[in-house]
Amino acid sequence: MRVVLQRVSGASVRVEGAVTGEIGGGLLLLVGIGHEDSEADLAWMADKVAGLRVFEDEEGKMNLSLEDTGGAILSVSQFTLYGDCRKGRRPNFMAAARPEKASELYDRFNGLLRAKGIRVETGVFGAMMEVSLVNDGPVTLILDSPGGS
Repeated sequence: MRVVLQRVSGASVRVEGAVTGEIGGGLLLLVGIGHEDSEADLAWMADKVAGLRVFEDEEGKMNLSLEDTGGAILSVSQFTLYGDCRKGRRPNFMAAARPEKASELYDRFNGLLRAKGIRVETGVFGAMMEVSLVNDGPVTLILDSPGGS
C-alpha cells in the first residue's frame, strides 16, 4: 500500500463539477492499493497516518498527530501511485491491484480511519477527479506499508 500524505490547510475533490469531499486543516491522502496488499497493510497504514506527528505544537515543532489536533482527512484513490516508469515512456501499472479488490480495500482503509474518530471525506473511486489543495508547510511524505507491493 502506498500513500502520498500532504499536510493541508484546506483541500477538496470534484467529480463532474460537484464537490464530493472537502476539508479544512488536516491531511490529503492519495491512496494506492497494490495487488499484494492485505488487511495487515490497511491496519498498519491507518495507524501510521492517524499517529504521524506532522503538525506543529506551540513551539513550532512537528510533535502533534492528526489524532492530537482533531483535523480531518481527504482520501483520494490513486492507482497511478503504482506506475512503474523505469522502462520505456509509458507507465506500467501491473503492481496496482485490480479495481474490484482496490475499491474494497480502499473503503476498508477509510473505515479504519473513521473508527479512530477521524472525519474522512473522499473522492469517487475510479472517477476522473479534480483535486485542489493548499499544502501547509509544505509537508509531503510518501508512505509504503511494510508488507505491501
